[in-house]
Amino acid sequence: MTESPTLPANDWPVLEPGWVWLCGAGPGDPGLLTLHALNALRQAEVVIYDALVDERILDWAPKAEKIYAGKRGGKPSSVQRDISLQLVDLARAGKRVLRLKGGDPFVFGRGGEEAQTLVQHGVPVRIIPGISAGIGGLAYAGIPVTHRDVNQSVTFITGHDQSGETPNTLDWASISRSSQVLVIYMGMKHIGQISAALLAAGRPASEPVAVVSDATTPRQRVLETTLGALEADLAASGLEPPAIVCVGRSVLMRQVLDWQGMARGEAPRNLDPLGRGKPAESA
Repeated sequence: MTESPTLPANDWPVLEPGWVWLCGAGPGDPGLLTLHALNALRQAEVVIYDALVDERILDWAPKAEKIYAGKRGGKPSSVQRDISLQLVDLARAGKRVLRLKGGDPFVFGRGGEEAQTLVQHGVPVRIIPGISAGIGGLAYAGIPVTHRDVNQSVTFITGHDQSGETPNTLDWASISRSSQVLVIYMGMKHIGQISAALLAAGRPASEPVAVVSDATTPRQRVLETTLGALEADLAASGLEPPAIVCVGRSVLMRQVLDWQGMARGEAPRNLDPLGRGKPAESA
């Protein structure tokens, strides 16, 4: 069992019987859990958790019944409506319920749907945000989603909708024109269609792309490529979901900010990846 960290002295909120706390567990590394999430784990009588939640985190809920409710593409998965109604039933039974979701529950995590169902059934809810993989996962790969010499905008996109297909409501031309950096969740299944749409919308084939698989975990792998070569390089890489795809020049910053590589004794590949010709100035 993983030893639970000690909470600092504070007036922590109480998870009352009949409540559901909807909580983000972060992108994988248990150390990225928030203190509010740890407090919730300490009190929960039931934890319903997703496929992307590191099971070491569950050791920090010693009193709780653990119920798996993971959904993974192409594999037998729990039905969303059944999960939501199970939360209602457990709360009505007077349980202290923690719904633990990977990343942030309100970022492509269907947490809004679950919270809406609970409120409609008169169940009190607390929302505990988590670190989203599109930010934390890329940071673990040494890729900042914003950098003042690269972008003043970033767009977060889901690679599939409720049908499992690429969302047909996305205006790829507008997205390509308006956002310098794109962060795509759950995009591996349709990466050929997505990359073709971005190229057709005017993104250059030479644009840097990174794919971060199993971000923030010991299994993390990173593919660096270009938009034009993305589909073929990804197929050859053997990377599998879950993964985050980042499109844009901020990917170049990995050449100098691969801090995990530096921890292994590797030197930065390029101290000036953006071609500034001088060190970045402080703000």
